[in-house]
Amino acid sequence: MKVLIVDDEKMIRGVLKEYVEFEGGTAYEAEDGMQAVKLCRENDFDIILMDIMMPRLDGFSAVKEIKKVKNIPVIMLSARGEEYDKLFGFEIGIDDYVTKPFSPKEVMARIHAVLKRGAAQENPENGIISFEGLKIDMVGRNVYVDGEKAELTPKEYEILFYFVKNQGVALTREKLLMDVWGFDFYGDDRTVDTHIKMLRSNLKQYRKFIITLRGLGYKFEV
Repeated sequence: MKVLIVDDEKMIRGVLKEYVEFEGGTAYEAEDGMQAVKLCRENDFDIILMDIMMPRLDGFSAVKEIKKVKNIPVIMLSARGEEYDKLFGFEIGIDDYVTKPFSPKEVMARIHAVLKRGAAQENPENGIISFEGLKIDMVGRNVYVDGEKAELTPKEYEILFYFVKNQGVALTREKLLMDVWGFDFYGDDRTVDTHIKMLRSNLKQYRKFIITLRGLGYKFEV
């Protein structure tokens, strides 16, 4: 596990590095966004811990630059817990958000969760993913609820598959509209709510996996 720790506070980098190495990983450090972008262009990392407020280049801008060249999972670290920061972070593609002060053990748990989620997405056995009695055939585009095939509309399939691929990630209605419906869609975010209501109905008891985030959007979490 190769982890890039980006923070302008040396003490925070040191603590996180100690925990990463204790668990057998290799930690690399950058004290600002510019260094982080340069290191990512020259090296491959399994995950990045990225502070937001830094000199030279802030964390959000650094993530945007890194995403142009490599798709590396990112967990943002910030002393600011405002909803806007979290919302913006998820919109630019981060995987998780931790507010300072944080427990290093919690950060490590989140690292493992993000990496495990990514591995499951990349290597689903036979293209089939199961969550309790909910079985999703990503290749055949079929969904089974306790062994019975669910009759979903094409758009409901797309929404569910998108949720599964972004398992555990907070998704805004705007993000769903953009990625599932497309840039040329004319309508409002009530369309998202309507389709998710129908999808939940078809998933029966497994509707519990689609969590409503008040004022933000939705998250698929098992």
